[in-house]
Parts: sequence; structure tokens; C-alpha cells
Amino acid sequence: MSVSELATRVGLFSTASMWFALVLRARPALRQPHQRGLWHTVLATAVAITLFQPEVVGRLTHTGMELHTVALTRNLIGVLSAGLVLLFMVDSTRVRRLRLTVAAGLTTVMGALVALDLLQAGHPHETVTSVQGPADPAFPYWWILIVAHLAGDAVALVVCWSYSLRTEDRDLVWSLRLFAAGSVLALVFWCGYLWHLYGGTSAMLPYLSLLIGVHGCIRAASLLVPTATTLVRSWSALRVTWRLWPLWRDLVLAVPQVALTSPQRTRLQEVLRPRSPLALQAHRQTIETYDALLDLQRFVQPGACEEAQRHARRKGAPDHWLAAAALAGTLGQARRAKLAGAPPSVPRPLPGVEHGSPATLLGIARMWPSMTDALPWHNEPVDAVAPTHRE
Repeated sequence: MSVSELATRVGLFSTASMWFALVLRARPALRQPHQRGLWHTVLATAVAITLFQPEVVGRLTHTGMELHTVALTRNLIGVLSAGLVLLFMVDSTRVRRLRLTVAAGLTTVMGALVALDLLQAGHPHETVTSVQGPADPAFPYWWILIVAHLAGDAVALVVCWSYSLRTEDRDLVWSLRLFAAGSVLALVFWCGYLWHLYGGTSAMLPYLSLLIGVHGCIRAASLLVPTATTLVRSWSALRVTWRLWPLWRDLVLAVPQVALTSPQRTRLQEVLRPRSPLALQAHRQTIETYDALLDLQRFVQPGACEEAQRHARRKGAPDHWLAAAALAGTLGQARRAKLAGAPPSVPRPLPGVEHGSPATLLGIARMWPSMTDALPWHNEPVDAVAPTHRE
């Protein structure tokens, strides 16, 4: 695959990813002031990069739009995106005068580009005919165009990186650093483009196209960070709910007072039709499993953990699962003892579960199906109840 073909594919992918990110994040981003500026910045970048793709330009010119019009629109929206980057950066300072200065500068630059283009209207032979070239090859035009981009991306790089070192919000850190990385690629692109316009060969254009395509992907990623975090958290909660469900169901059926709601009929129903958000459900099931475990410690027989561990070793359980298997077997016996009506004894704390670690509970849940009935129960008292509070 040639560099030109790769650049075309990356460019189309970056365009699609940016529009996907914009649509997906439109509603939540526009409702939050600190996300709104980023969304508008990526929107302007998406339009400019879309108009940079040769296939898109070809279709527009095929419908009757002049190549010069497409290039001018692309240049103006590109400068607008650079100005929005600056506005996005200075907005955090809350300095109204600085925002007005950037807005005035942006308006001046865009007006200058339009004025320079109109001045060249009487010289159509000087208009660049390249699909990805500027609307006007005159020195003042492309110099203003490129300097505006370089200024916006340079400020974005410095501000985003410095802010990312101060905040503790992980989503914001990743968004800012990805945005800074995209600004680095944009700086390299515009420096290369300046070199090309000043006298470089056209052989470097495919590499510049590839660079701007990767830049678009990174811009989209910076916008999608909150969505990615939400998906990761949802997947983690779904995983906890799915893996913990058999243990949680059996324990809360034996100790129903710890559960806010009774288990549904199947594990599939529990994850496909949750009665609360997945993160809350996973958290609730973890707490309820631990509370049930604490209650069942009153029914643990002496030596049960050691016996369950020996049983698991005989069955060939890996060494790193022996502790979880021992706990699962002990809990299984204690659960059956309570369901059989055995009188409780003084609680015997189970080793390794003092703080209800989710990892420990998930380890027990992993061994639960094979260890639930590992230890025999003969429907006899576990221990005599110790009169610890005799008056």
C-alpha cells in the first residue's frame, strides 16, 4: 500500500471518527460549559479536515462547486478552528478582555483572508488548482493562514499540557494530553505545509495528509475520553455483577435481610434488566455479599477452612486459588447449616475477608460452583451458643 492510499484511508477514518465523536458527545458536551468549547473546536476541525479529503472535494466539485470555493471555505473554517482553540484555552482564565482580544483577532484574520482572496479575484491564473492547496497562492494569504494555525496550536500545546499537570481529574488529564498531542501533529503539519508552499516538492503532500489524518483521530479521541471512561466503568460493573451473581444469590437467599431486592430468576436477567444502574448494582451486590458472609460466620464449623483447602487440593485446584476455594467451601457448609436450622455459634472470622475486598469476593465466586457442596453437613448443631451476655 502506497503512502497516498494509506493517507486517504486514514483521512476518511479520522473524518468518520470525528463526526461520530461529535454526534455521540453533542448532548452531554453542550450541557457542560467546560466541554462545550472543546466540542465546538472539534466541530470546526472536523469540517476543515472533511474538506481536506480529496474524495470529498471531488464530489463537491462534481456537483458544480468550484475548487476555489471549497479551498476558501476550508481555509476559513481552519482558521476558525484555530481561533476556537485559543478561545477554549483562554476561557478557563475567566478574563473577559482576553477573550474579546482573541475574538477580535480571529475576526480580523478571517476578514483579511477574505479581502486578500477578493483582491486576487481578477487574477484567476494565479489561483492554486491543487485539491489540498490554499485558495490563494499569494504570499500574504498563506502566510496569515499558516501563522494563525501555528499560533493556535502552539498555545494549545503549552496550555493543555500545563493544565494536565495540575488537575487530578483523570478524564480531564487524558482529554488535555490527547488534545496537546493533536496540537503537536498540527504544528508539524503546518510547518511542513509552509515548507511545501515555500519551495518544497509535492512528494511530501501524502505524508502531510497522513499526519493531518492522525491528528483528526487524536482530536476525536480527546472528545471521547468521558465516553470511554463510562464504558470501561460499565464493563467493569457488568463483569462484577455477572461473576458475583451465583454467590450473591445463594448467600442472600440464606440471609435475606441483607438484600434490598431479591435476586431475579437468572443471571442473564440480572444484567440485561438491571433494577438500578450497573455501577450501583455491582456495588450493592458486593456489599450485600459481604454482609451475608459476616452473618454466616456464626455457622462456620471449627477446622472448616483447612478441610475445604485439603479438598480443593485433592481436586487439583491451582495453588493460587486454594485460599478462595477454602473460603467458598467453608461458606457453602455454613450456608447449608443455616438453611437447615442449626443454632448459631460465636462468629469465627474467615481469613482474608476482613475488609470485604471485591477481588476476594470475586475469587470466592469463581470457586463457588465447585466448592458449594464440598464439605458435608449432617444437620447437627455447629456449636453450643456461648452465653456472652448473661446477666
